[in-house]
Amino acid sequence: MVIMDNNTIQKPASGEKYIHQNGTKAIKDGVKGSVEYPNQEPLKKPKWFKVKLPSGENFLSLKNKVHELKLSSVCEESKCPNIGECWNHKTATLMVMGSVCTRACKFCSVDTGNPKGWLDADEPRKTAETIAFMSLDYVVLTSVDRDDLTDGGSSHIAKCVDASKRKSPNVVIEVLSPDFRGNLDHLDVLLESGLDVFSQNIETVERLTHPVRDPRAGYKQTLKMLRHASEKSFLSKSGMMLGLGEEKDEVIKTMRDLHDCGVKILTIGQYLRPTINHLPVKKYIHPDEFLEYSDIGMEIGIEEVVAGPLIRSSYRADRAFMKIEKNKNG
Repeated sequence: MVIMDNNTIQKPASGEKYIHQNGTKAIKDGVKGSVEYPNQEPLKKPKWFKVKLPSGENFLSLKNKVHELKLSSVCEESKCPNIGECWNHKTATLMVMGSVCTRACKFCSVDTGNPKGWLDADEPRKTAETIAFMSLDYVVLTSVDRDDLTDGGSSHIAKCVDASKRKSPNVVIEVLSPDFRGNLDHLDVLLESGLDVFSQNIETVERLTHPVRDPRAGYKQTLKMLRHASEKSFLSKSGMMLGLGEEKDEVIKTMRDLHDCGVKILTIGQYLRPTINHLPVKKYIHPDEFLEYSDIGMEIGIEEVVAGPLIRSSYRADRAFMKIEKNKNG
């Protein structure tokens, strides 16, 4: 087991157990190395699947600022293919409540473990200062799932939102939220924080929810949370991945379910396998198919559907929000 501290040079291998700097025992990339998918040769990425190298004045400026202050952004840590475009639009995603998740979804490379109640009490202030320092116009606050906390971390995220709004009153804040095990009281704490957009990803079609997602997550549970936020007049958003073995009719049903729960914005992207220990890609979806799903979603009634191979939850989040607001105001 690797023990991580400020002097550690050796990093744990994917699937290896290690001890985090805060003392948490965790598994690197979230899934144990013993997990195997026999007879599953990795699919080759098609020629049209290209990632543009990030560039641009705002991107380079923000990158230098982030590194100078030793800040943490999901954009860089997840190697998001859209980092250049988003940062040039002064949009970024920040992760709160640590980097160790209590869940082990088979598509996600976030480390998993039990933080046993650990939280950075100064994180609300740090988050607010980061947003102000980066001069962000739109920020997505996301977090790991924290089933070890009584309220799932809802009050902590709420404090981060409140502190950020106080320091940067004009910033638009979207919270890509945990599901709090379906507890609506905990969700209400977050909704009362002053956030502008409530987001929770459905991730995949109902049939594939397990094993794609952790057993504590649920298709209907996610729909319940989205419906509750929508019924309280919050702008609700969700996202899903394709390429895990879903059928077209299942994707359409999922979009209908999301629409029925009041979801206004939906992102649809290609699943990419983080490591050999994670679920294999069953299919690379052609860009034309994504466009078709976007059209179908809009016909169903979802106001904004952003779909494409490289689309991620926070992609063009600022523009989707502005479009919805413009439509609402006539």
